[in-house]
Amino acid sequence: MHFQLTDDQRALRAGVRDLLAGRFGRDALRGTLDRPGALDRALWRELGEAGFFALRLPEEDGGVGLGLPEAVLAFEEAGRVLLPGPLVATHLAAGEVAGAATGETVVTAVSGGLVEWLAEADVVRGDATGAVPVRSVDPLTPLHRLPPSPGAPVDGAPDPVAVLLTAAEQLGGAARTCELAVAYARTREQFGQPIGAFQAVKHMCAQSLVRVETARAAVYAAAVTSDPLDIAAARLLADEAAVRGARDCLQVHGGMGFTWESEVHLFLKRAWVRTQRTGADTESSEMLAADLLSGAA
Repeated sequence: MHFQLTDDQRALRAGVRDLLAGRFGRDALRGTLDRPGALDRALWRELGEAGFFALRLPEEDGGVGLGLPEAVLAFEEAGRVLLPGPLVATHLAAGEVAGAATGETVVTAVSGGLVEWLAEADVVRGDATGAVPVRSVDPLTPLHRLPPSPGAPVDGAPDPVAVLLTAAEQLGGAARTCELAVAYARTREQFGQPIGAFQAVKHMCAQSLVRVETARAAVYAAAVTSDPLDIAAARLLADEAAVRGARDCLQVHGGMGFTWESEVHLFLKRAWVRTQRTGADTESSEMLAADLLSGAA
């Protein structure tokens, strides 16, 4: 089995990257910090017009007619630029909620006891009754938390597509922080030479790259197989790559990485928020452990 991208898939990835670079570049990202919690509806509609939300919707239903591998590539690019908004929930609602596919309707969903972008959403999937706003560590992802409900039924298994698309976003963020760390290590000088010449910094960048490529192989493979166990493993690796990669990127940048002039800290904060979505560490680990134990039995 070969996991090399086709020419069409490469073109799709390049097209999404170009769209986001032109519409949500660094300046636009910085601008969102001045209006936290406000979703850019014009950008949302542009994503809809480009087919971002309707990628997996059949052509006869007005969609693009592609598959999960192509959706993963698109969401990886969204993760690279920290594109805000309930992207996964709206994508999953295409074809089921009117206007979701075209970006006219913003859809959010209850995930892991949290609801992202509740105040801006037109449609909420799941029961968000009693949800209260909480201070989000990520200024670009407003959150509401559901109150504890003793005796309430336990949620069913997480949607594997939602889990995988979150992993794709994490992969994109991990890849970007790796690039930022390497670029900074090449230009920042200490003691008359670039800090990338020091062994400790070299190792940090190399380990970050290894985590990214390992996660990428797992995420791409899971997109092809659609196997829930493959998806669980991909999510674990992508979460690790995103969080540890952002931490290492901060370490390479030093104090500069924590300033508002740098976006490095925003990648770490977004990675933390994504790890709280359904299908994260505990659920994926337990799924894999149960499979291993059943095999041993």
